[in-house]
Amino acid sequence: MAKLSKRLVESADVRATEYMIWDGDIAGFGIRILPSGRRSYLIQYRVGTRSRRVTLGAHGILTPEQARNLAVQALAAVRAGNDPAEDRKHRREAITVRELSERFDREHISVRVKESTAKEYRRNLQRFILPALGRLRVEEVTRADIAKFHHDLRHIPYQANRNIEIISKMFSLAEMWGLRPDGSNPRRHIRKYVEHKRERFLGGAELQRLGEVLGEMGAERVESASAIAAVRLLVLTGCRLNEIMKLRWEYVDLPAGMLRLPDSKTGAKAVHLGQAAVDALAALSRDPFNPHVIPGTLPGKPLSDLQPFWRRVRARAGLKDVRIHDLRHTYASIAVAAGQSLPMIGKLLGHTQVQTTARYAHLAGDPVQAAANDVSSAIAASFG
Repeated sequence: MAKLSKRLVESADVRATEYMIWDGDIAGFGIRILPSGRRSYLIQYRVGTRSRRVTLGAHGILTPEQARNLAVQALAAVRAGNDPAEDRKHRREAITVRELSERFDREHISVRVKESTAKEYRRNLQRFILPALGRLRVEEVTRADIAKFHHDLRHIPYQANRNIEIISKMFSLAEMWGLRPDGSNPRRHIRKYVEHKRERFLGGAELQRLGEVLGEMGAERVESASAIAAVRLLVLTGCRLNEIMKLRWEYVDLPAGMLRLPDSKTGAKAVHLGQAAVDALAALSRDPFNPHVIPGTLPGKPLSDLQPFWRRVRARAGLKDVRIHDLRHTYASIAVAAGQSLPMIGKLLGHTQVQTTARYAHLAGDPVQAAANDVSSAIAASFG
């Protein structure tokens, strides 16, 4: 057998059936001649008792020398224990990040996370993660890819951090499903950006003004009574928005002064009500055809969106920078000012993590400071 050359390859006969010409120098390196006249370089090797062939490329695209170099590399890999044909098949069948996200949705998001969290996961996947990483093969995603993705979102640090949390979970499951080696999560060692959480609490005068505006709106009978009731309950209970908007009368135990929520952000939850909250609930009329405390306009459904109403309230009250969630912060701040301990405030708010309540720790110094001022003033007065 002669060494494969350009002249030898191009002068080879075209036959009715395909056939091979093998190189005289490199065992297992040859060219396939098809009845169509197409000529393709290949290698042939054995793995155990099985014979394998891998096409290197077409003549014309590859020169004989280029094909020879590829053949040497591939056959060296075979001698090192690799299987180029199996590796190529594996790469061809490997799924992309987009395909992984579809399984992630089916087997995790849809069955293991709450509705609001699921909505946020899907929004982040579609808006940020898939446009940047969707076409990459799962096994090929590197820490550098995730670091760049995170860096590109540095102007929105909160969003950047939430996205790498989703990526971390998705690739942890990829390991569990056998799509990546154990311990290869590409999110590892990427530090989150510092998040400056916005804290806004209503002062006494602001809270009074809010109450006045809600009273005026109720008297005018222009705004939805359900929306007015929702804001009052948010202020008086410290509940999350969804906990009030989806509250059903069957969860309300007025004699015990409790809301017994079967589900919340942190799971089943009992909310202890103060007398003002009990009175506010007792004053609400019940629709016999709607089980919700905050009924909407559709039969049997709750009020769907409080934000448009809240924008009108805060504009009228002069509280344009106050979000609905700030009412919950206000409840906590007033509890601190009243001398309640952080563990007690955590119970009132339904926190499951101590560090969640700890964000209010700095407020605990305010009443102590006021007491210190009173005592020092009394002492100073005695000094004369």
